[in-house]
Amino acid sequence: MTFFALCVTYYNDTVMEPFHSLPWLLEKNDPGVRYAALRDLVEPPKNQSELAAAQKEAYSKGKIGEVLNHMDPEGYWRKPGAGYNPKYFSGVWSLILLSQLGASVDDDPQIKRACEYYLNHAFTTDHSLSYNGTPSGTVDCLQGNMCMALTRLGCSDDRLAQTYEWMARSVIGDNVKYYAYKCGPKFACGANGKKPCAWGAVKVLLALGNLPKDNRTKNITKAIKMGAEFLLSTDPLKANYPTRTNTKPNKGWWKFGFPVFYMTDILQIAEALGSIGYGHDPRLKDTLDYIRSKQDDIGRWLLEYDYSGKTWGSYGEKGQPNKWVTYRVLKLLKSLDNN
Repeated sequence: MTFFALCVTYYNDTVMEPFHSLPWLLEKNDPGVRYAALRDLVEPPKNQSELAAAQKEAYSKGKIGEVLNHMDPEGYWRKPGAGYNPKYFSGVWSLILLSQLGASVDDDPQIKRACEYYLNHAFTTDHSLSYNGTPSGTVDCLQGNMCMALTRLGCSDDRLAQTYEWMARSVIGDNVKYYAYKCGPKFACGANGKKPCAWGAVKVLLALGNLPKDNRTKNITKAIKMGAEFLLSTDPLKANYPTRTNTKPNKGWWKFGFPVFYMTDILQIAEALGSIGYGHDPRLKDTLDYIRSKQDDIGRWLLEYDYSGKTWGSYGEKGQPNKWVTYRVLKLLKSLDNN
C-alpha cells in the first residue's frame, strides 16, 4: 500500500504500520500542524470545507497568526532593512518560519507585503539576495533559504526568478563575481574556510527543488546535478564534508528540529535530495534508514533541537515526541513514495 493510500486509511481512523502517527497530527488541539497535515498528507479526497476551516484556525489560533502579529505594518519584523538581524526574530527568520508553518501570500495580504519589503531591501545589483542588500553580503545558506521560503509562500516577484538564475550560475561558476562569503563555485563559503559548505548546498538544493522541471534553465539543471553529486560524494550519514577545521559538522546535523534556520539536519538533506529527484539514490539509503530508525514505537519522532525563546513561538518540548518533526518526516516519506 502506498503512502497515498495509507493517508486515506488513517483518516478513516484505521491504524496501520508504519505511519500510524497521522491521526495524532490531525488532532484539533494543535491547529497549525493539523492544517499542514490535512493539506500535505491527507489526499485524496480532500474535504475542502474542513481544509478551509483548518486553514482559518491555523491563522487565528496557530503560530502563523502569532508571527504576523509581530510584523510592522511596513512589512518587517523588529528592525527595518534586509532583515538578517536580530536573530531569530527579524524578517529573514520570520519569513522562513512562516514558510515552514504553511503560510501563503494568498491567505493574508501581510505576507505579500512582507515578501515585497524583503526583496526591496535584500535584492542586490547582481540579482542575488544578501544579508545587507549589497552583493558582498551574499551567502549560499541565506540565499537558498530565502529563495525556498519566498517560493513556498507563493511569492511571484520577477526578482525571485532572477535570483534563482544568479544562484545557479554562482554554483557552476558561470561569469559570477565572488566576495568574502560567497567566495567561489560549488558552494564555497568564506565562513567555511573557503571550502564547499554542505549546509549551504542543502539550502540551495531545497530552493532549486521547488522549481518544476519545465521551469529549470540549463544553468539550474547543471547546479542541481553538481549539488547532488557534492552531497552524495560521501555518505550523508557520516557527513565527511569539508569544514573549516577539518572536523565533522556541528552535532546538530544528526538531531531533528523545528523550525530549521541556517543550520541543517540529516532529515533536511534527505528533503533536499528528494526534492530534486535523488530520493531513491542508493547512496541515500543509510540516511533514510537512520531517519526511519528514530521513529518511536507508536510512529512519532522527537524534537532534538529547537529555538525555544529565540524565535516567535514555541514548537514543542525538546526530547519529546513532536508533531512538527513527525510532519516533516511523513511529508518526506510520502514524497519518496510518490516519486
